[in-house]
Parts: sequence; structure tokens; C-alpha cells
Amino acid sequence: MSNAGLQSDAKKIQSSNPIPLEQLEHVTIRFAGDSGDGMQLTGNQFTNTSAFIGNDVSTFPDFPAEIRAPAGSLPGVSGFQIHFSSKDIRTAGDTPNVLVAMNPAALKVHLKDLEKGGMVIINSSAFTKPNLKKAGYETNPLEDKSLDSYRVFDIPLTKLNEDALSETSLSKKEIDRCKNFFALGIMYWLYDRPLEITLDWIEKKFKNKPEIIDANQKALKSGYYFGETSEIFTTHYHVDQAQLPQGTYRQVTGNRAIALGLVAGAQLAGKPLFYGSYPITPASDILHELSNYKNFDVRTFQAEDEIAAIGVALGASFGGHLGVTGTSGPGVALKAEFMGLAVMTELPLVIVNVMRAGPSTGMPTKTEQTDLFQALYGRNGECPMVVLAPSTPSDCFTISIEAMRIATKYMVPVIILSDNTLANGAEPWKIPHVDEFPKFEVNHLVEANNFLPYQRNEKTLARPWVAPGTKGLEHRIGGIEKQDLTGNVSYDPQNHEKMIRLRAEKVQRVAQEIAPLEISGPEKGDTLLVGWGSTYGAIASAADQLREEGLSVSNIHIRHLSPLPSDLGDIMKRFKNVIIAECNTGQLRQVIRGTYLVDAKGINKIQGQPLKISEIKSKVKEMI
Repeated sequence: MSNAGLQSDAKKIQSSNPIPLEQLEHVTIRFAGDSGDGMQLTGNQFTNTSAFIGNDVSTFPDFPAEIRAPAGSLPGVSGFQIHFSSKDIRTAGDTPNVLVAMNPAALKVHLKDLEKGGMVIINSSAFTKPNLKKAGYETNPLEDKSLDSYRVFDIPLTKLNEDALSETSLSKKEIDRCKNFFALGIMYWLYDRPLEITLDWIEKKFKNKPEIIDANQKALKSGYYFGETSEIFTTHYHVDQAQLPQGTYRQVTGNRAIALGLVAGAQLAGKPLFYGSYPITPASDILHELSNYKNFDVRTFQAEDEIAAIGVALGASFGGHLGVTGTSGPGVALKAEFMGLAVMTELPLVIVNVMRAGPSTGMPTKTEQTDLFQALYGRNGECPMVVLAPSTPSDCFTISIEAMRIATKYMVPVIILSDNTLANGAEPWKIPHVDEFPKFEVNHLVEANNFLPYQRNEKTLARPWVAPGTKGLEHRIGGIEKQDLTGNVSYDPQNHEKMIRLRAEKVQRVAQEIAPLEISGPEKGDTLLVGWGSTYGAIASAADQLREEGLSVSNIHIRHLSPLPSDLGDIMKRFKNVIIAECNTGQLRQVIRGTYLVDAKGINKIQGQPLKISEIKSKVKEMI
């Protein structure tokens, strides 16, 4: 069937519905099921459709840590939460209004988060005695009245999907894989979403498998028709377009935005990009994404281990390319020695750390901000580095360009501290025009007149970047302490101290280019909420709501963590209370207290889940 035909069918389906349509400002839905139930795919399709029709969206995928957990078990539950709205939103929502549970384990894991009186759509086909036992249920929650405080719709999704696809040539196992599209069709009807975006996606995704195209499209439409004709729903809902600034938008995750930002940064610098990485959750998508951009002079290398990955990236920087490596916290631990070498050789290098819950392997698919100390101090010796932290998925693009600009201008390694919330979360991104980002073309020294490899730029203290093999510019390089100016090996005590202080001062001079911090709320007053990284949305929303309730609360967000913004100390002195919210035990708080002698208090969460707006609000009220 042609795309035009599919769109026509979709419009006919929508126009024939007589059930009342209720207007909502925003909705939060959580899809949950086995990792093999396609919950991430289902959530992404709902997100793409919502973004396409103009809603503001924010998502939080929640992956199981077990690669092959037993089907129907609690550790194998996969979730995807989407918050879509007719107004500007900053988070994936505190509590879902709707839970779609594909089996008993999904209900057991996620019901506690659903708002009281919320809607539960349950695949009753999966509520068999064996599945109930796997999930730890002694009685069937569909029968024991434990769900009486919710609006429950028990729908035999598996059976209905099998009936809808009974005439296809697919096996029972292949048919069962389509049930997520049946569930998605119901949700599209329930929330007045068009079908054509997903119908078109199915056709492109399975273009060489017509029987798979037909089955998935039929499942989606059958779910939609079921919602319309079953009469179990007394109403359905509509969320208007959001009034976003005019421009061209696309949905973007943090990992994809980092990859695009690195490519853009290399183009602005006029240099080839080299990305060396070892696969690790949740950073692997950056490598996958960058491998698509060979036509932009991007080279990607999957190394045999984390040490090799940073080694080749630093070698690429020595060779005159823009060297970048990406990983998560355990990988940074292995890269630490090479990071010290980058500091000693004073070469540009970008290290992306997509943080996850630790220590050790920890909870590899869960989110935390616990690598700040590692980024600031996790190397031997006096080894300062620039540390940046994006605040939203789309900000990952801007921060990546900033990291490359700083690395090449100051000849320093730069760490980008992203995290799992940003990496896999999605939001609409207004695609910037290339002219919004000034070029920072990098020129290698080629003239040999009185060449000294560690002679420094007066403003930045950067040493020259010399491509190897340049005639007359041969010089020593390595991890042993350098003599000032000449770069020769030196064990002189005074020279060592001088070089330590020069390298530290070079990092501090980056602060001269950090824009003044933006204060939301009063410029001075009772309480200042401070955050960094992915806590931005929850903090900013909480502060807005607290101000609406009459409290004197302001908020700032720090994107440059080393060096800190030069106006940060003065801002904090204007407030009686300084509260720092972060997903760790208080790492930034300790840095702030030690640097500025401010009696900062903390809101801290270390549960592998992002901070909620409601959690921040209640803690602030307790503290003040």
C-alpha cells in the first residue's frame, strides 16, 4: 500500500470515532513489559508521533540491567516513560498518569509509581499462574481487589493480537512480537494520535519483508479499531500542539546530540575527527552514531579495551586530528593513566563520560551523577582538567562543541559529564543554524623560527600544536616532567612546581570565557537552588512552582564544573540558604563548601532514578 493510502486509512479511522474527546494539558504514560516485548520501540514510536504533531515531549527509558533475564521475571522488566504536553516541559514527569503493563512483573515493578486513580491498561492474557508466580504474586491482582484505587482496563492483548493476525503466514512467535503494536494502536486512539507516522516507519523498517510489514501495520490498526469499537473506554483525550519557538525541530537523545555536536565541532575547527571507544552501557550509541558520518571526515575505531581506546584517541590528537574517546565510569577508571599523559603532554583531547550507577559494574542501565569526584580528582598527581556538564539532551550538542573549542584553544583535555538520563532521554531540539556557532579554525605551527615546544600563548597559556614530521619542529613528548619552554626531561624541583602551577592556571583561565550564570527568580533573597547536569529540568520546574506558591526561591545551573564560573561565589553570598540538588551523596556540595566556605545544604538521591520535581519541592520546604 502507498503512503498516501496509509494516510487516508489513518484519517478515516480517526474521523469515524463518536466517543467524546476530552482536552488535557499534559499526560505522562509509562509502557512496561519484558525486554522482549518491544517497550522501548513502542515508547519511541509514541514519542516520534507526539513530537511530529507538535507536542513538547520528554522521555525516560528504563532498561533492565540483565541481558537475558528470564521472561516474566522482575529483573527483566523494561520501561519507557513519556511526558507530552501542550506547554513547555522539562522532565519526563514525576508520576505516570497511565501504566501499560504487558505482564504481571511489569505491573509489580511499576504500579507503585502510578498516581492514585490513574489508568492501568493490563494485558490480561499474560496473567497466568506461572507468570503470577514469577512476579511474586500469591493471588491474581485482577481478582483480589488490590487494584480498586485505579481505573483498570484488563484487555487480553496477546489473544486479540493473535486473532487479528490469524490469517497471516507468520509463526505464533512472530505474531506474538507484534502485540506491542496492538497496544500502541490502543494508545494512539486513546490519546488522539495519528497512525501514519508509525505506519510509514514500519514500511521503511521492514521494506524487504512484506509479510512483517503487513502484520505490524494490521496489529497497529487493529488496536486502534479496538479502542474505538470495544466500548470499554467512555472517553478519549487530546493534547494540543505546544507553542514552541519557530524553527525546524527534530527529536534528539543526549547520545545522538553528543555525536552530532562532535561532528559539528570538528567541522567548525576544520579538522578531522577521530573517535576511539570500547562498547559500554550507556555510551555505546555515540560510537554507533558517529560511524554514520564518514563523509564528514569522521573516523571511528572500536578498540579492544578502554585503555587502547583512549590511547589511539590521544595518538590521533598528537597526529593533528581531534581525538575523542567515550565511555562510562568504569571505563574512565581504566583511562586515568592516559588522561594524565594528555595533561602532561598538553594535547587536546575530549573524554565523554556517560555516567551510570556504581561503584564497579554497579547498575549499568541506571542513572546517577556519582562520577564528579572522579572527573575532578581521579588521577595521580596534580592533574587538573576542564570538566563540562550538559543540562538537557539537546544541550549535549552545544556542550560538545564547547568541549572541542576549549580543548584546542587551551591545549587541554576536557571531560564531558553526561549521564544515563540525558543519554537515552529525548526531547524536541530546535536545529541551530551553522552561523550561530563561530568557527575556531585550528592552525598548526609550521615555522621553525626559535621554536620552543612549551612556549605559551600569553592569554591562554596554550603551547603550540605541532603536527609530527614538521621539519625543524621536532621535540620530545611523553609522561616524564617537562622543562619549561624546551620540553626536555627535567627533575628540577623548582621547574616541577612551576609546571604544575602553569598547567593548573591554564585550566583556570578557561573561566575568563564562561558567560555569567543566569539566575531564574530574584537576584537575591531567601533560597538559591543549585544544580548541574541532568537535574536541570526537575530543579527549574520545582523552583518555578515554589515561586508560584509564594516562596522566595531562585535557581541557577552550572555547566562548567572545572573551572567553576567566576561569578558563582558572589551569587551564592546573596542568599540566606544555598541548596544543591544532585543524584549523589553531595559531591558538588563538598566542592562548593570547600571552595567558597558556603554552608550549602544538599538534596541527594542515589537510587538509579532521576530526581523528581515533587521530591525537590518537599525537601526545600523542609529545609527553609
